[in-house]
Amino acid sequence: MNLEMQRFKAEFFKALAHPLRIRILEILAEGEKSVNEIQTLAGSEGSAVSQQLQVLRAKNIVSGTKDGNKVIYTLKDPMIIDLLAVARQIFNNHLVDTITILDKFKEEEEVPAVTPKN
Repeated sequence: MNLEMQRFKAEFFKALAHPLRIRILEILAEGEKSVNEIQTLAGSEGSAVSQQLQVLRAKNIVSGTKDGNKVIYTLKDPMIIDLLAVARQIFNNHLVDTITILDKFKEEEEVPAVTPKN
């Protein structure tokens, strides 16, 4: 069972491993959208959006329902919103760590070197 769970997680994170797919999920976190709405909000070509939506559908991360001549997409599991929020927090934590390191380097550069007296 543990190996199955690890495989599921690996496949799940592979499905998320594209900036446009993440952007699509962020857009859908705001509510259901048509392909055209997603395309406009993502600022990307329709074929690229459709291709990434296909990947997300294949992994059961989003679902699409026909509404006349358009397809409306939604997140399959609202926990995706939490996952995106956690990823943002991890990113922010990395930024804080990087800023702290940079500040330490700046402080070291500002301190004049002490030369020993002979």
